[in-house]
Amino acid sequence: MGAIEYYSYDDYIQWKGDWELIYGYPIAMSPSPMITHQMVANLIAVELTNALFECEECMVVWEQDWKISDETVVRPDVVVICNEPNEAYITKTPKVVVEVVSKSSAKRDETTKFELYEKEKVPYYIIVYPNDLKAKIYRLEDKNFSKVGDFSKEVAYLDEADQCKTKIDFERVFRRLRK
Repeated sequence: MGAIEYYSYDDYIQWKGDWELIYGYPIAMSPSPMITHQMVANLIAVELTNALFECEECMVVWEQDWKISDETVVRPDVVVICNEPNEAYITKTPKVVVEVVSKSSAKRDETTKFELYEKEKVPYYIIVYPNDLKAKIYRLEDKNFSKVGDFSKEVAYLDEADQCKTKIDFERVFRRLRK
């Protein structure tokens, strides 16, 4: 019987290419995302950055490692982080996590990461489906995500009492993809 390899952050930082590490198991990330994927992620980052322009505590970053533990490191497409002291990687739970779904990442984004982000108490998790021109927004209530709704042409307001206010205008995000 063979052993299943188990890895830590020390292993992770030595790997070539793009990887995530979830509960000690390595996950190779797909080759560079499609142009549509990148455009949607960028437009969401712009929406969030504009909303947070006057906020001194929070910022928007994309494709940045979030080291949750020694055996779990993920790289969400876009995040809003607040009062983050570390420059090398994200250490605190982001206020907002956005994953733009591709065929190769759908199951992981909808199940594994959904459960992980819920466990880590991410206030808002947004799963974006660029081919469907839709985003599903979940908000943490108590210990579980509750679906806020599906957004395609609406403005989503992501408000936390103790943080800067954020919003995303999905009509603008998806405008160039509408035929």
